[in-house]
Amino acid sequence: MGEKPIIELKNIAVSFDGESVLKDFNLSIRGGEFVTLLGPSGCGKTTTLRIVGGFVKPDSGDVFFNGKKINDLPPHKREVNTIFQKYALFPHLNVYENVAFGMRVHGKSEKEIKQTVHDLLNMVNLNGFARRNVNLLSGGQQQRVAIARALANHPKVLLLDEPLGALDLKLRKDMQVELKKIQQQTGITFIFVTHDQEEALSMSDTVVVMDKGEIQQIGTPQDIYNEPKNAFVADFIGESNILDGVMHEDYLVEFAGQKFKCVDKGFSPKEPVDVVIRPEDIDVVEPEQSLLSGMVTSVTFKGVHYEIIVDVKGFKWMIQSTDYQEEGKKIGLVLQPDDIHIMKKSEYSGMFGDYSTFSDEMDEDIQASEQREAEEEDEV
Repeated sequence: MGEKPIIELKNIAVSFDGESVLKDFNLSIRGGEFVTLLGPSGCGKTTTLRIVGGFVKPDSGDVFFNGKKINDLPPHKREVNTIFQKYALFPHLNVYENVAFGMRVHGKSEKEIKQTVHDLLNMVNLNGFARRNVNLLSGGQQQRVAIARALANHPKVLLLDEPLGALDLKLRKDMQVELKKIQQQTGITFIFVTHDQEEALSMSDTVVVMDKGEIQQIGTPQDIYNEPKNAFVADFIGESNILDGVMHEDYLVEFAGQKFKCVDKGFSPKEPVDVVIRPEDIDVVEPEQSLLSGMVTSVTFKGVHYEIIVDVKGFKWMIQSTDYQEEGKKIGLVLQPDDIHIMKKSEYSGMFGDYSTFSDEMDEDIQASEQREAEEEDEV
């Protein structure tokens, strides 16, 4: 990995129709990294990608590529290629000609084109598909043609805007592995946009979590999962129980009416904090063996584990466990010091982490509205 950033966005601001989309946005990306911009619909991640690609001009701020300012460089002159969710393959050209197209435009020799197309089709597992009609390919195959075509001009940076969004789950998982492999083989910097946290965690070297046009946290997938900076990040990356707490002193926190040892320090005495406990970190015991106990209100089988909602004094906790608990049973919850993570209060405090409003149906409604928004964006 190069130490010098390949791309830098400095003090970028963008508004559309008077609505601020990015505010004083700063991001630097090193060469050879797989970076994911992760956040809900409308958080500004696609706009960030388009600024790097040259499709959107910032109202203020600068874009640097290898230290050179490229604000006024049009997209086709940037050493950047983009793969959109709609693959935009040329329907009248076969697989070979789709991949060769950019090289022809750049006047490469037929010999070089033939070799490059062969190598790329090999890399994306489409050997023997060169003469196929692209309209007869499956979604996953079209996706791989789009990747090969984007790589044919040896871009320094590849921008990927929710490229797996149209694929079914199994294929999507396969393509995640595939893309990561291609990125490692080619050493090209990938900047990937998604609102799917699992996708972000499984593929990236670096995750940039965004909300409301601002970066909430930048870190490795492990950092962001294990040490979220605020309640938004904790809730957006995986499931979290987020409670109000008070740090009495270093390594001692009070929440849910009890005091617990924890591994965090450096807060003011009696500072109000947000406490995060991941559902998979909670052990279930008999109620009398624990300071915390509550009633099981719902149990959902999730394949690998059960998702158990427990009412502890009116706050609904989520537990993920491979052991079944029945509804209506009273259980105790046990926490170790390193299961407890303390965060500073933020504008997001109090908004997440109580599962009393939680339902799969609501999840589906949110996904449906995101899908509509994505379709509207495509039409613009």
